[in-house]
Amino acid sequence: MIPSTPKTPGTDRIVVVGAALLDGGRLLAARRSAPADLAGRWELPGGKVEPGERPEDALVRELREELGVDAEPVERVPGQWPLRTPYVLQVWTARLRPGSPAPQPLEDHDELRWLTPDRIWEVDWLDQDVPAVREVADAIASGA
Repeated sequence: MIPSTPKTPGTDRIVVVGAALLDGGRLLAARRSAPADLAGRWELPGGKVEPGERPEDALVRELREELGVDAEPVERVPGQWPLRTPYVLQVWTARLRPGSPAPQPLEDHDELRWLTPDRIWEVDWLDQDVPAVREVADAIASGA
């Protein structure tokens, strides 16, 4: 029997994790290079939770694959946001582990930017990431 893709409780939605990767009060934004309908827009890096995988573990794996970093989840950002059916986005704040290499755009991205609180809205975020970015921006601004 093949295990099913993780779904949110009580629904048939597939979980996609996003990382609000923070460093020194800055948020990492990643510009999409694919698919064509998302190319040029900015997102919180991450990806789909695999069967049998905890969302926090998926976050660590996705950041390693997409950015080449060693990161750890800190806490979940309240809420979840619909993506294309059947996907739903959940976001965690995360930080680089000591000794981690600097992030590099390895998969599906062509540029990365560390954004200070006064510059977070200078990039064209994907619509589904905006609510989570707003939550994180508010937390950074309040010094949380």
